[in-house]
Amino acid sequence: MLHRTAGRLARLTLWAGPFAGLLQLLLLGVVIFSLSRAGLVLWQWERVAATGIPLRIMVQGVRADLILLGYLIAVPLLLAPLLAHARTLSLWRGFTVAWGTLALIFIVFMEVSTPQFIMQYDVRPNRLFIEYLSYPEEVISTLWNGFRIALVLGIVATVALGMGIYRLLKAAAVDIRPIGAVKLLLLWPLLVLLVAFQIRSTLAHRPANPALFALTGDAMVNSLIINSPWSVLDAWAAMSHEANSSEIYGEYPREKVFQVVKSAPWLRDQQFTSAELPTLHAQVPVMQRERPLNLVIVLEESLGATFVKSLGGLPVTPELEKLKAEGWWFEQLYATGTRSVRGIEAVVAGYPPTPARSVVKLSLSQQNFYTLAAGLGRQGYHTEFVYGGEAHFDNMRGFFTGNGFQKVVDRRDMKNPKFVGSWGASDEDLFDKSLERLKTLHDSGKPFFSLIFSSSNHEPFQFPDGRIELHDAEKQTVNNAVKYADYALGRFIAEAKRQAYWKDTVFLIVADHDNRVYGDSLVPIKKFHIPGLILGADIEPKRIKTIASQVDLGPTLLSLMGIASEHPMIGRDLARDSETPGRALIQFDNYFAWLEGSSATILRPNQPPLLGRYDAAQGELSIGAAPPSAAQVDKAMSHVVLPSILYREQRYKCRRRRARH
Repeated sequence: MLHRTAGRLARLTLWAGPFAGLLQLLLLGVVIFSLSRAGLVLWQWERVAATGIPLRIMVQGVRADLILLGYLIAVPLLLAPLLAHARTLSLWRGFTVAWGTLALIFIVFMEVSTPQFIMQYDVRPNRLFIEYLSYPEEVISTLWNGFRIALVLGIVATVALGMGIYRLLKAAAVDIRPIGAVKLLLLWPLLVLLVAFQIRSTLAHRPANPALFALTGDAMVNSLIINSPWSVLDAWAAMSHEANSSEIYGEYPREKVFQVVKSAPWLRDQQFTSAELPTLHAQVPVMQRERPLNLVIVLEESLGATFVKSLGGLPVTPELEKLKAEGWWFEQLYATGTRSVRGIEAVVAGYPPTPARSVVKLSLSQQNFYTLAAGLGRQGYHTEFVYGGEAHFDNMRGFFTGNGFQKVVDRRDMKNPKFVGSWGASDEDLFDKSLERLKTLHDSGKPFFSLIFSSSNHEPFQFPDGRIELHDAEKQTVNNAVKYADYALGRFIAEAKRQAYWKDTVFLIVADHDNRVYGDSLVPIKKFHIPGLILGADIEPKRIKTIASQVDLGPTLLSLMGIASEHPMIGRDLARDSETPGRALIQFDNYFAWLEGSSATILRPNQPPLLGRYDAAQGELSIGAAPPSAAQVDKAMSHVVLPSILYREQRYKCRRRRARH
């Protein structure tokens, strides 16, 4: 069968002379991509059919595939004048076979990886695929323990298809013949122009890019139109321009950015104290205290409202449900993104999201970048980060130690843990170590800030036996892992209440993001809804009903702690006003949403903004025909451009301390 297929492929392509190998790569690539897309479309048929354009999806998919294949063909094509001659034909033939094999293996690998990625992130592989490759140990452990069958089948399929592709291309290349040197040199420029147009794929001012193929209101379906190799390579290219990442939404006047941001009701009366640091301002706390309170932030991994019954989710967080009556409970709190590091930058630094990677991982924010730890450290606080895994993951250790955290405690500091999974010690071990550290800090007599980051609710959902009554029959599921994490959290808070520091400490319990962000809309806002609870000390029970963002938590905590400070955070002090309407800032892949009331202004790369209506009760976003108003676009654009400016120009920090004489 292989020889018959090779024979057919040769008959279809040998007329191209020395360029037959490139044509074979093109044809096989189109076939592989089309079969993969057809399978994905059938798998997601309900959502694809709902768009009303399944045929157009397939046709435009071929166009997207030709763009990627054009890039792959361009490399050997540029070398053709040097190698595609009679005297070097064997070298040229071997090179095109090897290049075609590697290119097609890459295509096969990415397409085989796609279904599992979509199951997790509801989109084709993108920048997250690249980011996770930076941590092979954790990724391999997660894949082996949580997706073993899929991993083995994927590797076997890739190797088997790779071997088959090599043998096929080698057999089809046997009869490739050269053409005369003059004819080659005359034909070559024409082929270069043809492939250049294939890559450009349009006569419009700008060449085609993935945004051109966003034809529907469903982000996952839009991702099916392109292919996974192009999606990942485009993300990789974008990562090299992250300092200017917000420019994908179009040009916007710099002076207008600061004007609009500072006009927010909670900022317009503030005293901005530095021309060099445009968002730096003095915050006067609502709570006036002789001795400011300590702060403990418990950042819960992947704990979306999906898992909180009173927020419309599953009944798998009974401990959190009990605790919500004891403090400030947020009913409409939204995460800024879909990654832990995005949650960290919002909660710990009060920093808004951008289309770039989180500042936790970017080079210009590794030192002298504002965080709560940096600000509190200036006021005599001891600051530390406690984590059950390896703190170097996602560059957390580097970012924290460079920006105000004086101590990092991680898995290596936990002696004889009760349970260790792929992501480190269990949440019980994490909280036991945290209780030990909090007692030590309290006994020292120095005010403290401790950031505690859980990890048990992370695939492959490993946790100790015998702790909870399972919600699902199968143990290693997200619902059971959430219930275990909730159990460990309840145990931690119960013990902390018995300690002397409880009356002097504000505790924040908040999620970094939801477990899986998916839905048949451009921005699945429902999946950004997260629980948040502030309790401890003299905090009275209260319901925060207005829309709030993770970036509002920092200013609110400082106000409740009684901290008078100067900082660059643009979030809202909900201790001063929690009644008037709020807003949320949401980054989903390359889409940015400004949620205000039921109105959602959505910014898209290289396309006009959209206006949607969000029904929070139903969790549904509907896109209208009318565009957003100029004021709505200004708010969205200003808040997505601002963090890029502050990062690029290194202006998100406190002013320098004056030297003591």
